[in-house]
Amino acid sequence: MAVKFDAKLIAVIAIVIVLAIVFWFVGIYNTLISLDQNVNTKWANVETQYQRRVDLIPNLVSTVKAYTDYEGPLLTEITQLRSQWTSAEGTQAKVETANEMESTISKLLVVMENYPTLQANQNFLSLQDELAGTENRIAVERSRFNDAVRSYNTSILVFPNNIVAGMFGFGEKDYFEATTEGAENAPIVDFT
Repeated sequence: MAVKFDAKLIAVIAIVIVLAIVFWFVGIYNTLISLDQNVNTKWANVETQYQRRVDLIPNLVSTVKAYTDYEGPLLTEITQLRSQWTSAEGTQAKVETANEMESTISKLLVVMENYPTLQANQNFLSLQDELAGTENRIAVERSRFNDAVRSYNTSILVFPNNIVAGMFGFGEKDYFEATTEGAENAPIVDFT
């Protein structure tokens, strides 16, 4: 007994297959868009915390200036880095400036240990606590950003997503990495 295929049945099967492929394709594309937007959102959260730090700097500089004349160049450098971060264009430029700012603020906080009256000042202590909290928030947001980048990069590299990603120009995103020389080493603290 010969099986006859109806032309209408073949057309319906072909349409179903084409629709399945289209829906699959659209699903991958929408997932990639969603992951890309998640990375952008996570980076915006990092920038928000950097901005919080930048906003604290004028208060910190003013408080330190009130107690010391000696640390002028360090305070000037912090102020310049604040301006540089505000005008930086692009993620990498902001990351580099933020890393420089972290290093300079760390130097300032170490130097401030030499000023007991400043250390006893409630405004300075409050600003120091705010800065420490902000640094913790920055670390958390950087970690979340890197997690989002990992998810995005993994998604665009796996098959068959890599086909759709390649067709629409989805490229790998860079992780947040410390660019400060020696950042991978713990600082040496000497209380002598």
